[in-house]
Amino acid sequence: MKAVILDGYTTNPGDLSWDWLTKYVDEYEVCDFTRPEEVFERTAGCGVVLTNKTKLMRPDIDRFTNTGYIGLLSTGFDAVDAAYARTKNIPVTNIPAYSTYGVAQMTFSLLLEHTNRAALHNKAVKAGEWQKNGNFCFWVAPLKELYGKSFGIIGFGKIGRTVADIARAFGMNVLACTAHPEKYAGEPVEFLSLDELLAKSDVVSLHCPYSKETDRLVNDAFLRRMKPSAFLINTSRGAVVDEAALRSALDNGVIAGAGVDVLSTEPPKDDNPLLTCEKCVITPHIAWAAYETRARLMGICENNLKAFLAGKPINVVN
Repeated sequence: MKAVILDGYTTNPGDLSWDWLTKYVDEYEVCDFTRPEEVFERTAGCGVVLTNKTKLMRPDIDRFTNTGYIGLLSTGFDAVDAAYARTKNIPVTNIPAYSTYGVAQMTFSLLLEHTNRAALHNKAVKAGEWQKNGNFCFWVAPLKELYGKSFGIIGFGKIGRTVADIARAFGMNVLACTAHPEKYAGEPVEFLSLDELLAKSDVVSLHCPYSKETDRLVNDAFLRRMKPSAFLINTSRGAVVDEAALRSALDNGVIAGAGVDVLSTEPPKDDNPLLTCEKCVITPHIAWAAYETRARLMGICENNLKAFLAGKPINVVN
């Protein structure tokens, strides 16, 4: 049996190994990236197909010649028409919960860029401004302490709960908005309606999945319900935020700042309004990309394939 990885570079640019596949297949091929027109040729005769963002829709699945298993290298599974794959008796598996700690860490990395301004002060020191100032310390922008402030979390799954733990370690009061607060009885969290959370939070952090209900959840009305001194952090999905509305809110002092690891289109188009906004810190969808996080992903991917071949598939999304 042969396996193919359609877009291996993103998950593994060379610092990890795919050789664990040799325990389960006779041969495998790693493609850094695959264009839509290359999918048929590269999957031909492959019993196992692994993909991250390369789309496998109904026309692609119809042309499979030997594929019995599709393994996603991601938590989200919108890259594959999983429902149609089910009609062909092809299980589709995903990688759940692998990036919890990485995403939680990035959440605070983005926030601290606004409150402690380490990168800004590093730049100032290396430009000679400390020597020119003459004092034992100096700062070029206001600094903010997180202790005692309120951290609002929208979406209280595994990532949201891990973020809550970190916020409490900073001495913050944790607020949350979730569809089923009764599931978390006993948690040291104040569960509120969305309107109440926005009014009370000094930081609003998005950890909700993307859906029809959350599409452009963060719009002009949402932002105007936040404190003018508050920060918005998005490490969930780019399309949860109306980027034009966010840019307007930042330009007009509706909120103090934002930090995002995701955008509505990735890579962004040149005219994305956030790209030229000084009050918005942007990282290129890397919350999941630490070596340890990706190694965990690979381990789950192996377990998924091993379980499928043993006739007891796990993490099946269809």
